[in-house]
Amino acid sequence: MPVEVWAPTAAVVQLVTPTGTAPMTRGDSGWWHGSLPGDPAGVDYGFTVDGSGPFPDPRSRRQPNGVHELSRTFDAEAHAWQDRAWTGRQLAGATIYELHIGTFTPEGTLDAAAGRLDHLVALGVDFVEVLPVNGFNGTHNWGYDGVLWYAVHEGYGGPAAYQRFVDACHTNGIGVIQDVVHNHLGPSGNYLPNFGPYLSDAEGNTWGASVNLDGQDSDEVRGYIIDSALMWLRDYHVDGLRLDAVHALKDHSAVHLLEQLAGEVAALSAAVGRPLTLIAESDLNDPRLITPREANGYGLDAQWSDDFHHAVHVALTGETVGYYADFAPLGALAKVLTRGFFHDGTLSSFRGRHHGRPIDVDRMPAWRLVVASQNHDQIGNRAIGDRLSAQLDTGQLGIAAALTLLGPFTPMLFMGEEWGARTPWQFFTSHPEPELGLATAEGRIGEFARMGWDPAVVPDPQDPATFERSKLDWTELHRPDAGRLLALYQDLAGLRRRLEDLTDPRFNRLAVAFDEADGWLLLTRGTTEIVINLSTSGRWIPVTGESVLLAFANNADAVPTLDDGRVLLPPHSVAVLG
Repeated sequence: MPVEVWAPTAAVVQLVTPTGTAPMTRGDSGWWHGSLPGDPAGVDYGFTVDGSGPFPDPRSRRQPNGVHELSRTFDAEAHAWQDRAWTGRQLAGATIYELHIGTFTPEGTLDAAAGRLDHLVALGVDFVEVLPVNGFNGTHNWGYDGVLWYAVHEGYGGPAAYQRFVDACHTNGIGVIQDVVHNHLGPSGNYLPNFGPYLSDAEGNTWGASVNLDGQDSDEVRGYIIDSALMWLRDYHVDGLRLDAVHALKDHSAVHLLEQLAGEVAALSAAVGRPLTLIAESDLNDPRLITPREANGYGLDAQWSDDFHHAVHVALTGETVGYYADFAPLGALAKVLTRGFFHDGTLSSFRGRHHGRPIDVDRMPAWRLVVASQNHDQIGNRAIGDRLSAQLDTGQLGIAAALTLLGPFTPMLFMGEEWGARTPWQFFTSHPEPELGLATAEGRIGEFARMGWDPAVVPDPQDPATFERSKLDWTELHRPDAGRLLALYQDLAGLRRRLEDLTDPRFNRLAVAFDEADGWLLLTRGTTEIVINLSTSGRWIPVTGESVLLAFANNADAVPTLDDGRVLLPPHSVAVLG
């Protein structure tokens, strides 16, 4: 079985197996070639580079004994796929459900997650977006400390379990979006620098050294990234990728890595005959990311919009600390709904400068923005990882659901929000190195102390209890309020599929009216009206709709009243009129 590794500056590279070592032959462009004995699956191997090592394969598909040990070969073609009838999913009109494999179920495995897909089918979601699953050191973390981008974390079940999970999703009519991290590597188990110039000496980012995207030998580094992205889409039948923090990709090339990736993925999509989606996480508020390559954009399909989250969060909670400050007026939410970004060249008080660029709402479809009222970042990066359910009543949670699912954008739900989960989702790590674990804990506490939080309330990320607390409690579904909220989410998803107005991507087919003092907002989408009362008192709101298609209030017995061009909404309630 042939094996190869890129090590352009090495004088000697040897192939290591449990039975011994063998020299490798240097080929073109710094690639070294060797051969493994036996079956294409189940052979342990690694490399020594100029006498150091052995190190795992940078393109390892499996690490059964952890990221510091030998790799194991994996035959991706051995799986008998059951999704032959799967034709994929378009992002336009779809609903995404974000989950973390380790905390989605008590077992924390891919197979266990597959066993909960009936819940997602009943909820009405079209995609699951899976937080990173690539190889990292330790037993559990969020997934953003990965060091082996081709491997699936063994604790989740490894690559074979990942194939089974994707197959099960497709069998249930659900697409899979995999969260991938290309902007940095984790602090333990990163042996890439031993092989070649994978990291940049010129620029760093929030998490440490940047990846070498535009320096010497960067062509092979870019190939390493693009090949890993194509692997998920091709070998694991994944339907899309969520690209973590693309603003941290330091690339001054004429053709940015994202544009190059978009072109490669488009070619693969044509070859496999199904849609393949790229979604960027970016805090740049730059529509160039989602502008077609033919119009000098990067050609990605969509990007996250944190502005939507911030505007909804402030409208419901009243929090105006830090980056929430600029979103205090209800008009901020109205602007986000009609213009896509709030910061589109405006002054950001949090950043101390002007930020963002306007979206061309006459040409850009609204579905290219992925929005959420809760997600792993916005919950987990709070000091105690508290969800909206810790602050809001059931009626307010219903308002958040309606704004997310019935707004003009692509909605994304975070696991458990559909029943108002009360379990927190906290920042957790499991670094085996004591010094690294201590530094992580101290850094986390210091970060929140600077923001005014009491250090005593910040959970220790290394404490196993922090991880256990963050697991969903599925028994909560038996609570009456949880059942009401879940039914609302199902009804909203059903309305979204039934009414064309609710998936119309045109910004010019929607309008927003609001009253700051009275605390109400009216979102009109074609002939459908979403009416929201954020106040603690009943409110008469002018409308044109003649029938109530859906209503939800904090008080289960309260109902809206239609009367001659206006509707009386109970406190903390939402109604959909047609």
